[in-house]
Amino acid sequence: MAKKILAVDDSASVRQMQRFVLSAAGYDVVDAVDGKDGLAQLEKAGVVNLILTDLNMPNLDGVGFIKAVRASSAHRLTPIVVISTESQQEKKQQARTAGATGWIVKPFSPEQLLAVVKKVIG
Repeated sequence: MAKKILAVDDSASVRQMQRFVLSAAGYDVVDAVDGKDGLAQLEKAGVVNLILTDLNMPNLDGVGFIKAVRASSAHRLTPIVVISTESQQEKKQQARTAGATGWIVKPFSPEQLLAVVKKVIG
């Protein structure tokens, strides 16, 4: 059974690229347009093996989303990789404190995305 990844980003083109690259590599991808939608998709999807999230999104930003995910017993230990244009140490620390397990700076290559995903969940 394919490992399931939730991709949360307000950019349709980023979600499309993630879906294309990860689906081609054999992963099952569910996507969401912001943190609020991400929480709803997580409820529907059940078990996910990895969450990819942007930081700067409307309705519920990445840090708020990560905190909400970590507050859920079902997803407390699910790896979360932030994919963002933010590269400031302060932002990275906020995300880590909230519960993020990794970081990719945009723009990123498909190869970079796959390498991180394979490292985190195989």
